Amino acid sequence: MAYVIGEDCISCGACEAECPVSAIKAGDDKYVIDAEACVDCGACAGVCPVDAPKQN
Repeated sequence: MAYVIGEDCISCGACEAECPVSAIKAGDDKYVIDAEACVDCGACAGVCPVDAPKQN
């Protein structure tokens, strides 16, 4: 079950730097997680200041 970044993302980039498998990239208006690459570790959720990443 991959994580998904919600609309409350502030595009700070903290999650991208923390992802151990580089599954997170900057999107047009928020960061996005590649569901195929996500290993469901939760590292992104642990560093997000606005709790944008959630389990899908």
